[in-house]
Amino acid sequence: MANQTYVPGGDLTSDDKLWGLLSYLFTPIVPIIVLLMEDKKARPFIKYCAVQGLAVGILILIMALLSFLVIPGCIAGLLGIYAIYLAIKAYQGEWTVIPVVTDFCKNQGWLS
Repeated sequence: MANQTYVPGGDLTSDDKLWGLLSYLFTPIVPIIVLLMEDKKARPFIKYCAVQGLAVGILILIMALLSFLVIPGCIAGLLGIYAIYLAIKAYQGEWTVIPVVTDFCKNQGWLS
């Protein structure tokens, strides 16, 4: 999966980076919690990572449920590894663009 990064204006705190990491690493539970916390979802980087983390987590769950087929099971495993990579990038403060997922989330109005 290709990965592009961009950094919009604004300083990132270590708290922003930590919540970004947790959103990808413990998806879909942490992203749901983050999106319910008003102070966290008000931070653009945290909300960005939480929404994308939730989308990736849902994809992983769907593929895991379909894992009785070999190919979706392998894809779920690869998505899990990719989520760890995204968590590391979030902790480094990078705004990652996930192919298809980022565009979908933006088209739905979940990301600005």
